[in-house]
Amino acid sequence: MCRAFLSLLLLLLPLVALAANDTLTQRISPYSVGETLDRLEAVLGEKGVTVFARIDHSAGAKDAGLTLRPMQLLIFGNPKAGTPLMQAAPTIGLDLPLKVLAWEDDAGKVHVVWNSPSYLIERHGLDAGYTKNLAAVEGLISAALK
Repeated sequence: MCRAFLSLLLLLLPLVALAANDTLTQRISPYSVGETLDRLEAVLGEKGVTVFARIDHSAGAKDAGLTLRPMQLLIFGNPKAGTPLMQAAPTIGLDLPLKVLAWEDDAGKVHVVWNSPSYLIERHGLDAGYTKNLAAVEGLISAALK
């Protein structure tokens, strides 16, 4: 009985971890970290979205004499979408402009991760009507991963 319970518990633990991390949205990219963010930058440019910075965490680690798997952060936004959010809840300025992290795992898979719009809405106490201002990021990322 105890053994069956432990087996069931081990099977359910990954689901609990997944449910507990609903603050992040994640996709797998068929491209390298660099190419993934190059593609995303191109899509953002086509849509008139401003790219503010691209941070190569791996390069920073190398400069410090450390090693880090391929990992880059893209910071981008659109004042037409972000300004109304900050007018309604100034604290969202902590999370704007938006950020997308691309990183490679030990198996060579490239993960693309960003804060989920519902998390940002809840975190900053925004009305659900503002979700559309943040939800477009998923479509932009999907276009980049085609």
